[in-house]
Amino acid sequence: MKGVGAAAAAGLSPGLRAAQPLSVLVMGGTGFIGPHIVRALRDAGHRLTLFNRGKTNPGLFPGLELIKGDRLTSDIEQLQGRRWDVVIDTAAYLPRAVDTLMAQLDRDSLQQYVFVSTISVYANFGTPDIDESAPKEVLPEPESEDVNQYYGALKFACEEAARGALPGRVLTIRPGMIIGPGDPTDRFTYWPVRVARGGRVLAPGAPGDTIQTIDARDLADWIARCVGSRTVGEFNATSDTGVSFGEMLGACRELVNPDAELVWVTHDFLLAQGVNEWVDLPFWVSPEGELRGAWTVNAERATVAGLTHRPIRDTVADLYTWWQAQPAERRASLRAGMSAEREAEVLAAWDQRPAAAATG
Repeated sequence: MKGVGAAAAAGLSPGLRAAQPLSVLVMGGTGFIGPHIVRALRDAGHRLTLFNRGKTNPGLFPGLELIKGDRLTSDIEQLQGRRWDVVIDTAAYLPRAVDTLMAQLDRDSLQQYVFVSTISVYANFGTPDIDESAPKEVLPEPESEDVNQYYGALKFACEEAARGALPGRVLTIRPGMIIGPGDPTDRFTYWPVRVARGGRVLAPGAPGDTIQTIDARDLADWIARCVGSRTVGEFNATSDTGVSFGEMLGACRELVNPDAELVWVTHDFLLAQGVNEWVDLPFWVSPEGELRGAWTVNAERATVAGLTHRPIRDTVADLYTWWQAQPAERRASLRAGMSAEREAEVLAAWDQRPAAAATG
C-alpha cells in the first residue's frame, strides 16, 4: 500500500519504545488530543519540544522544553534554524500557519511532518464509504480565513501547504469523531452524563444504527507508532467497522446507571419534531440526510497501517471518571446536546403519537 512502511503495515505493539529516539517538535500539545500525543511520544522515548501559547493547561508537562508563543505572529521566529527530526502539528487551521512554520525550520533535517487534519475536508457526506481519494472541500473565497465557515476547506488547504513544503515526507491524518477523557466539546460526554441523570433517555433512531469514533488515546498511540515507522501518506483515522448506537448506550447504562430507560425514537419522528441532526442529539444523523456518510468512512488504510481501537465500554468508563473529576462549574452545564426540557417535550409527543395510543 502506497506510503505505508513495512513496520506500519505489520502493526507495532502498543507501548513499544522507539528503536531510535527522535527529536520531535509538537505544535500545540496541551488541548484535547495534544496531551495524549505528547504522552505517547514521551513514553516511546522521543525528545520533545512544545510550541504553544501557554494558555491551555499551562504547566502540564514541566519536564519538557516549552517555547511559548503565537505561531501567527513573530513569535514563530523563535524556531528559526532549529533542527528537529519530526514535527507534529495539531494546531494549524490556516495554510499560512503551515507556511510560516516551514519557513522557520531547517527542512533538510526534517524527516516527517505529521499533520492532524479532519474528515471534514471531504466535500460530500451524502455518500457512503468515503476513502482518502474522495473529493475535497475547496475554498470559494481563496483569501478567506473564516475557520467557522470554511473549516474543512481551510484544513485541506493546510494539507496542501504541508505537502508542498515537504513532498514525500508528510503524514496526513484525518480523524473522524475523536472521543475520550479531556474532550472539551461534550459531544460524546453528553451520553454517559445523560444516562447518569436517569429516567427516560431519548435514544435516536434504532439500536443497530452504526457510529464511528476514535478514542484520543488510540489516535495518539498510533501517531507515535507512525513516527517510529516513518509512515507517510493520507489516512482516515476512525474505527473501521464502528459500533452500534445501542452498544454505546448499553455501555453507558451498564457502567453509569443501569436504571436509566432507553426510549428509541424513530428518525422520521425526530425530524418531524424539528430535532436537529448532530446538534440536538450528538452523533445522531438521519439515514436519508446530508450527513449519512459520516458514519461509513473508509478507514481501511489506517487499519492496515496499525491503527487499533479499544472497546467502547473502556472509553465510556474512563471518560465518565474524568468528567466526575472536573470542577463543579465545568460540570454544571454541558456544552452539547439537548436540554432536559426539550427532551421531555419530544418524549411526550412520542408517547402521544397515534401508534402509541393504539398500542397503549
